[in-house]
Amino acid sequence: MLSINVIRANTIQVYTWFYMTSVRLHKHLKKLIYADDATEKVGLLIKLRLPWLILGLVFGTAITFMISRFERVLAEQVSLAFFIPVIVYMSDAFGTQTETIYVRNLTLKQAKFSVYLIKELLLGLVVGSLSGLLLGVFAYIWIESASVAITVGLALFASITTAAVTALIVPTLLHKVAKIDPAVGAGPFTTVLQDMISLLLYFGIASAIILR
Repeated sequence: MLSINVIRANTIQVYTWFYMTSVRLHKHLKKLIYADDATEKVGLLIKLRLPWLILGLVFGTAITFMISRFERVLAEQVSLAFFIPVIVYMSDAFGTQTETIYVRNLTLKQAKFSVYLIKELLLGLVVGSLSGLLLGVFAYIWIESASVAITVGLALFASITTAAVTALIVPTLLHKVAKIDPAVGAGPFTTVLQDMISLLLYFGIASAIILR
């Protein structure tokens, strides 16, 4: 029969093995969820970040095809193309501001979605209104077309307002549902998603106003 000391020693070894395995597994899972450029290896960072960038590339390519579907409205008013960069940039910039602050507090477990949603939606309405008004006035002075001015003004207002919501929903889903570090996946995916939304809103509004 095995002595008590042998059984005790084997038990300790088994316990130690399970403990160390669980620690390594825990660390491994944490690496799958949280990415830290200061401590992680380059290979792991590529594994974490590249898929989201490839996803952004796929969606970005889809956006180019989407824009081609609005060839008619662009042919009717080619000056609409002049305002694509500013509308896309402003919505992305506003969304990035919202997302950066929210993800930081989400990681620290200090973020309450409902509070952020109400505040950012109100902020988006205010910033969108002011930005849309300024861009609309500029477009009218430059292009001398009321339809173009109204189109770009409304489009920028709608894009910034939706950017606030998109910048909150995507990180929340990644963090709460998919258990993925929102700092890794939210940025690339939110950006390309918001670009698509902004352009759909822009050309949808343009089609309704200019092609009516």
